[in-house]
Amino acid sequence: MIFADALLSRRLEAAEAANARGSNGHPGSAVLDVKGGGCAIFAGEVSPLSHAVGIGLNGPVADGQIDEIEAFFRSRGAIVTFDISPLADPALIATLSERGYRIAEFNNVLVKRLSGAQTTLAPRVRRAAPDEADLWSYTVGRGFFEQPELTAEEMEIGRAIFDMEGATCYFASTDGGQLAGAATSTIREGLATLFADTTVREFRRSGLHRELIAARLNDAIARGCDIATASTLPGSGSQRNYERLGFQVAYTKVTMVG
Repeated sequence: MIFADALLSRRLEAAEAANARGSNGHPGSAVLDVKGGGCAIFAGEVSPLSHAVGIGLNGPVADGQIDEIEAFFRSRGAIVTFDISPLADPALIATLSERGYRIAEFNNVLVKRLSGAQTTLAPRVRRAAPDEADLWSYTVGRGFFEQPELTAEEMEIGRAIFDMEGATCYFASTDGGQLAGAATSTIREGLATLFADTTVREFRRSGLHRELIAARLNDAIARGCDIATASTLPGSGSQRNYERLGFQVAYTKVTMVG
């Protein structure tokens, strides 16, 4: 059994914050470490990687800290975005609401204990090679943005993930060898974080996403991880695929923008 308590949330959010810091390698990107825990990452004005994470898990957040986070994003032309755990200090959401923030999205955080877990065949998935950054970025972008042509900014989002410190990227292909999906994972202190899952629209419902999950779990098991985590939109097909492979919802995060 995994207890969805503050201790678990701190571990999961710390890994996400470490991933955010690990993407701080592209021109213009920056990280702000927040006193009391968490960080804010800027990876581009419209990048989904630009957000504050892990805030409020170690106690109350002072108004001055929120001011600092807001200045960090706004000085770079980005919307101020907080991803907030329900285990964070309860006053944080009330404070942001008073400042005019609104709820933009919910995400379910799922976990799976890996002790004693068995590997699962994933024959249509392989690791991306170091020289395949552009190909991986294009593949993941086609899945997320659902269009055959990508802008330079959209390609850069994929490259930032590919170059993230500690990240391992994967391709999924059809039986005929056509690239049809992509995903990423990181492993930090025994915790495997699975993210950036996508399947190109015309190849969905073919089992490729489940194989992308299985391949990353296989690597996590081989490397001795005790737990794996992923985040999905509530009730989505992605969530169902993770649950089919033994994940359970630990808690639901809220994204607030202002």
